[in-house]
Amino acid sequence: MQSYIFLDLDDTLFQTLRKCAPDVGNHPLQARAFLPDGSANSYATQKQQWLWHWLAKGFKIVPVTARDVQAFERVNLPFQEEVVLNHGAVILNKQGTVDKVWMDNIMQSLPAYQEKLLAVWAEVELYAQRHCGFKPRLVNDFGTIWYGVIKHSDGTEAILKTLLDEIIIAHPYVLDGSLYWHLNGNNLALLPKIINKESAVSYLLAGYKQQHSKVLTFGAGDSKTDAAFIALCDYALIPKNTQLFQALAFAETT
Repeated sequence: MQSYIFLDLDDTLFQTLRKCAPDVGNHPLQARAFLPDGSANSYATQKQQWLWHWLAKGFKIVPVTARDVQAFERVNLPFQEEVVLNHGAVILNKQGTVDKVWMDNIMQSLPAYQEKLLAVWAEVELYAQRHCGFKPRLVNDFGTIWYGVIKHSDGTEAILKTLLDEIIIAHPYVLDGSLYWHLNGNNLALLPKIINKESAVSYLLAGYKQQHSKVLTFGAGDSKTDAAFIALCDYALIPKNTQLFQALAFAETT
C-alpha cells in the first residue's frame, strides 16, 4: 500500500519565531524557510523536526501551500513529489515544472473570476490608502495574478477584520460565491472560488489511485481552509492550538 501525506507548510511544519512556544529556548530550533535576502524567518520546533523525519521514512510527502514558487524554493526541505502552490492554483510535477493539464483547466475559467477579483481589489487598495498600516498585495506567479493578500503592520487579526467587514464580506462578488476570503492571523486573503487546495488535492488523488492499487492518505494543516482537502484523506493531522484545532475544539463544546 502506498502512503501519501498532503502537507500544509506554514504554521503546520514550521512557523515564525514569534509563534514558537514560550519555552522554545530550551529546545534547539531549526531554520526551515528564508527571506529573499537569505535570513531565516521560519523555524521548526523539536517536535516538528521529529515529525518531518517520521513522515519522510514512510510517506510520499506532497506540500500543499499558499506560497508562490519563489517562496516555496526558499523552504529548506527535500521535497520529491508533486507540489501544490498558490492555494491550489498551480501544481508542479516531480520534475518541478508546471502540470500543464491542471494549469490549462484553471486558465480556461480564471479570466471571469480575475476580473471580479480586480474590481474588489481596487476597493481594498482605496481603503488601505485611507487607513495606515494595511499592506495589500496581489499574488502574481507564473505571469498570472491568482489572488490577493492583505497584512497589517500591527500584526493583528482584529484590525484586518475591520477591512474585511467594511469592504469584502458584503461585496456582491463575495455574496454570489465568485470570490471567497480567508483570515488567519496577520493574513487576509481574497481568492477566486476556482482556486482552492481541495480541488488540487482531489486532482492529484485521482492520479495516485490510478498509479497504485491501494493508497493510504493523510492530510495535515492548521487553517480552516485546510479542512476541505484534509477531509478528502483517510486520516487527519492538525497541530494543537491552531485555527483549525480551535474551531474543532469549540464545535465539540457547543
